[in-house]
Amino acid sequence: MKILLVDIVYGHSSTGKLMMDIKTGLENKGHNVIVAYGRDDSNETVNVQNSIIKVANKTEVFIHAAMTRLTGLTGFFSPLATIKLQKLIDQFKPDIVHLHEIHGYFVNIYAITNYLKEKKIPTLWTFHSEFMYTGNCGHSYDCEQWLTECVKCPQLHAYPQSWFFDFTNLMFHKKKVLFENFDLLRITTVSEWLKKRVKNSFLSEKRVDVVYNGIDTDNIFYPRDSAKLKDKLGIKSKFIIISVGPDLMSEAKGGKWILEVAKKLSNMDITFVMIGVDNPEEIVRENVVALPKISDQDELAHYYSLGNLFLLTSHKETFSLVCVESLACGTPVVGFEAGAPSEIVPKEYGDFVTYGDVDLLSSTLIHYLNNPSLLSSSQECYAYANSNFGKNIMVQNYENIYFEMIAQ
Repeated sequence: MKILLVDIVYGHSSTGKLMMDIKTGLENKGHNVIVAYGRDDSNETVNVQNSIIKVANKTEVFIHAAMTRLTGLTGFFSPLATIKLQKLIDQFKPDIVHLHEIHGYFVNIYAITNYLKEKKIPTLWTFHSEFMYTGNCGHSYDCEQWLTECVKCPQLHAYPQSWFFDFTNLMFHKKKVLFENFDLLRITTVSEWLKKRVKNSFLSEKRVDVVYNGIDTDNIFYPRDSAKLKDKLGIKSKFIIISVGPDLMSEAKGGKWILEVAKKLSNMDITFVMIGVDNPEEIVRENVVALPKISDQDELAHYYSLGNLFLLTSHKETFSLVCVESLACGTPVVGFEAGAPSEIVPKEYGDFVTYGDVDLLSSTLIHYLNNPSLLSSSQECYAYANSNFGKNIMVQNYENIYFEMIAQ
């Protein structure tokens, strides 16, 4: 089978790592796979002899981002990258095009979707966010306008940011039209939570399945001996609480809540380790170790394994890869109720409290630190993650859907 995977990135960040695992897994099963992606520092070529192809260049990405900010329109630009992607599709002639995140300023979403629809190419679209059924935002948080019609967006200045104009109503209706008569489209979401939201949107009549994201539980994410890492960090505390996230101090990831909890529990024998802090030197607290993003996955697994608990303070998550990675490394999860994480992490492997309730979050952490037997052991956490979120399971589920689509 010939499969074209399309995403913003490849090999790094959450979806980029997934692309790499999906591509490798499908190739190991004998499929011919090409990845088309939008952004990084590699060469800007379209060559079907190369199976990992960047379709956008830095200049066009910059122009696309600038035009989005100036006009308030997202996904309408990047004509050269769009033509390159169309040309690649024509040359490769895939049996399946598998779209992931395509709203990162690197392609004209409307042009490429209409192209796939008009060419009658079987298309699987995996939703990692809410972008394709809202007027503009990737995460609607507490706003429910998408259930009926997006107007006067309350997140106009969040990603994808507009400086002046609000065209969310226009884009909401254009997306609605975009999916009409797309008969060879099938949608997957990364959680039941996100599937339910898709089925409550204007996409309610579309076929939607759930395929959980997968991680490498064989070679990377498994319980490690982190005694040397603890010594290296100079941590003497009895308990360690780990938090990991891209741009951890952002409003979306909630780093401020971690610092509030750390302040409340400053009299306890606990050290909070925060990974993904852009300016770690600005966080000066005796019971907090702040670190920048860690790209080395093996190193990251040692940090996950270091913790007695993993602390999640996100506002909303459609899946939460960090929760799964933490469980695979043997560390249970405690955090705010944030959408999908409580589905991904059942009660015996973690606990979630009302978003923003710092007092309850603090007392819950203390409760489980003092009573660790109330949650699953390290090996039980790993076994759960391995049997539900191993990357081979994800690849197999996608392959099954591809075959079903082709057989129709």
